Amino acid sequence: MGSVDTSASRELARRTAGAAAEKKASEIRLLEVGELLAIADFFVLCSAANPRQMDVIAEEVEQAASAAGYPATRREGELDSGWVVRDFGEVVVHVFTEDQRRVYDLERLWREAPAEDYGPAETGPTSRPA
Repeated sequence: MGSVDTSASRELARRTAGAAAEKKASEIRLLEVGELLAIADFFVLCSAANPRQMDVIAEEVEQAASAAGYPATRREGELDSGWVVRDFGEVVVHVFTEDQRRVYDLERLWREAPAEDYGPAETGPTSRPA
């Protein structure tokens, strides 16, 4: 990322990923989009089994970020759409139903972004090719 320090946004991305994991989100992936986009340093993507779980995950993510001093600046999406977004400035969290995640395929859209899968708490994040 050149001389830009993204350590605070990386920490927030990991915090929100951990909050999603606490509520049983699956396929949690961090995309480092700062070199490709001016609007954020990281996208955090995760999947939920159903709209109710999406809501629970989004609420947990929002509470974790707010507790760290990062209230959501924007909330987008409806539960029945299968995709909700919580924008925390430098980190944008996308929560999808499994079907909608395949439809939108943000990993493919932002395939040039460095990516890491977020594993269980005992193993932490692991880098993977984008």
